[in-house]
Amino acid sequence: MKILIIEDENELADSISEYLSEENYLCEFARTYNQALEKIESFHYDCILLDIMLPDGNGMKILEELKKQNKQDGVIIISAKNALDDKIKGLQIGADDYLTKPFHLSELAARIYSVIRRKQFRNSNTVRQNELEIDLLAKTISVHNQLVILTKKEFDLLLYFVGNKNRVISKSTLAEHLSGDFADMLDNHDFVYAHIKNLKKKLSEAGCESYLKTVYGTGYKWEG
Repeated sequence: MKILIIEDENELADSISEYLSEENYLCEFARTYNQALEKIESFHYDCILLDIMLPDGNGMKILEELKKQNKQDGVIIISAKNALDDKIKGLQIGADDYLTKPFHLSELAARIYSVIRRKQFRNSNTVRQNELEIDLLAKTISVHNQLVILTKKEFDLLLYFVGNKNRVISKSTLAEHLSGDFADMLDNHDFVYAHIKNLKKKLSEAGCESYLKTVYGTGYKWEG
């Protein structure tokens, strides 16, 4: 799962990233309004943490831009301002949640999980598709009630596919999801194929139906 931290306080941004990385999130940064605009125009995020008080612009306008582009990224406003008007305006424009500084990182992580669960998995802690079951809290999967051991990348890929069911996803999009900004620096995206191959092999050996399909020349699709 990929998070964009739009925050100009470097110490806070770094502490958030360090904590969320331990929770298996891939974090990217935008320290300014303009950097944030470039990020949201170029990439997709599972959740955006948005400080509305930026040195070169108002974070509310980023919310408006997300809405204009019809983006579905989850958004949590994190702000030192506790004004009710700001909270109402942010939620009306399109934010999914609002958290006032200072806050506990554990609470932030819980809010992120809740937003992603609500937007991608219909507010459920467990995702089931016939013989396949994904426990979002425990971060485990089972097939026919038998646990299947996946790497962090494989589990992240599986969640991404299931969260985008019946949508064709290109290899470059998957590379960017797994590696973030570093995807543009890679010579090729063969590592994506390797992770997908291993994921399909483990699911198949466990007796799972072949829901993950290759769309030749385009990418991959999870059917269900």
